[in-house]
Amino acid sequence: MTFRRTVLKSVVVAMGLAVAGLAPAAAEELETLKEKGVIRIAMSGAYPPFNFVNDQNEVVGFDPAIGTEIAKRMGLEAEIVTTAWDGIIGGLLSNKYDAIVGSMTITEERDEVVDFVGPYYSDKRAIFTQPGSGITSLEDLEGKKVGLTLGETHEDWARERGYNVSTYKGLPELLLELENGRVDAIVNDSIAAILAMGEKGQEYEMFADPTTDPFGAGIAIREGSPELAAAMQEALDSMMEDGTYLELAEKWVGADIR
Repeated sequence: MTFRRTVLKSVVVAMGLAVAGLAPAAAEELETLKEKGVIRIAMSGAYPPFNFVNDQNEVVGFDPAIGTEIAKRMGLEAEIVTTAWDGIIGGLLSNKYDAIVGSMTITEERDEVVDFVGPYYSDKRAIFTQPGSGITSLEDLEGKKVGLTLGETHEDWARERGYNVSTYKGLPELLLELENGRVDAIVNDSIAAILAMGEKGQEYEMFADPTTDPFGAGIAIREGSPELAAAMQEALDSMMEDGTYLELAEKWVGADIR
């Protein structure tokens, strides 16, 4: 069992009594949210173009746009919350917010802790290096310094392979560390890294991880709220059917990423 899985399972144990005690209330979570008129949606705010803080100190990007539109279709206002990625599930279980719309990969380990709506887009793991690095395969990463975002599934993967791992808060830091030569390679979801480096004019070479299938990003909510999950899924499905999803995807990502 990896360290990350151990942490997730520890969170479940620690929250067990509290979750059990809140079970009757959780079943009525959708009704409670409608009474409040607001749903609190969490993300890191450090994952452009999916979610980031702009020059006006606003959290913008594909994730908040999706979350806000889902909330609107449910008759709710969206309150966007930013928090450190490595503690984001714990914050959800502690009722600090109501959902995570932050490009979270759906995994079996996470699905033991939370329920997922979606996926709302798909991506693939990729490895990025500076031009001329000579790193063209997973075997070439052995003995090299590999940068990752703390708490992402890529960290588990890299540690399981025995790489020399350094972790950072978000994608902007990863790109800077690679550009300045403080890491030999970074591992990230391909779409976000490609777009972010293109935006800043950063040169790179990349190759996809041949050991991993494409994965889906989902919306995480607390377990035991089937009505909330159904309402969010219905809103997401309607967005995809009427063209709103494609409009948002093209605006923030430049392509249909379903």
